[in-house]
Amino acid sequence: MNIYDVSDRAGVSIATVSRVLNGNHKVSDKTREKVLRVIEECGYTPNAFARGLGLNTMNTIGVMCADSSYPYQAKAIYYIEQNLRANGYDCILCCTGDELERKKECMELLLTKKVDGIILVGSSFVYDKKSENKYIVDAAKQIPVMILNADMDAPNVYCIITDDVKSMEEAGMFLMKNKEDILYLYNAHSNSGKRKIQGFKNACKKSGVGITEERIRYFDGYHENIPAVAQLLETIVNEGVRFSGILCSDDALAMGALRFAWEHNLKVPEDLQVIGYGDSMLVNCCNPGLTSVDTKEEVMCQQLVDTLLQILQGKEMPQKLVFKGKLVLRGTTR
Repeated sequence: MNIYDVSDRAGVSIATVSRVLNGNHKVSDKTREKVLRVIEECGYTPNAFARGLGLNTMNTIGVMCADSSYPYQAKAIYYIEQNLRANGYDCILCCTGDELERKKECMELLLTKKVDGIILVGSSFVYDKKSENKYIVDAAKQIPVMILNADMDAPNVYCIITDDVKSMEEAGMFLMKNKEDILYLYNAHSNSGKRKIQGFKNACKKSGVGITEERIRYFDGYHENIPAVAQLLETIVNEGVRFSGILCSDDALAMGALRFAWEHNLKVPEDLQVIGYGDSMLVNCCNPGLTSVDTKEEVMCQQLVDTLLQILQGKEMPQKLVFKGKLVLRGTTR
């Protein structure tokens, strides 16, 4: 007899059984009595160790992110932790950095902690080479692995993603509607980053705008170094590249573009239009407000946790759910 048997016979979730035995007050008297009755009838008495770990489950989820200082990942961690806690689960957070070996080490660490599932926050955990994704596939043979905003097809791996291709395509087409010269600025070669570039290229094609490499520029710097973004744009201008619109892969880059405009006395949006991506708190840190793509991050995180909890209760769930972003217009575009 284990927690799964108790929850099945009582007709409640595993988390509810755990709450009852741990004295959690977020259970109705009727449900509590039903669970205790099943436990008594079955003669189930968890040992002290098992009970301390939430019966035969840790009631703990491992969460991995590359950089918790990054606005998107920081907010995602907050939403995920809040949703897990509301459902009786704790989480263990590992900030891995970008190196694959460190990600493998953190994955192994979480598995040794006997977590019930693992959540990967961000698309940098999924690589183009299948061999480099083996650490995820191997972990999923033991427990469910959830990935936020990366697409990967493997057993017991579940992906909640933004349709970055379509979302960026629509943002690009909005800027290109007047056939203006557009510069695309990005700062990640990740799974999501590549989808965004594809969206920009799709926008160019559909808008009849020629695509040249000089108009797709990579910022190889720390995401908080906004002056360095402005300096990169200065370099691009000095190369003879002219642009009247900048489409950015995240809001921090867009803030750098606005700094560049300020340094060169360019009026926004009259002389230069700017669109960010992520609709973060940064959109309200400038005047005029930043036009950005809302990726529905909060809803995605809630769906990710809900899906994981359903899986832990033995239910079949879709392995991929896709959310469409929405362009939120503010003062940096006309």
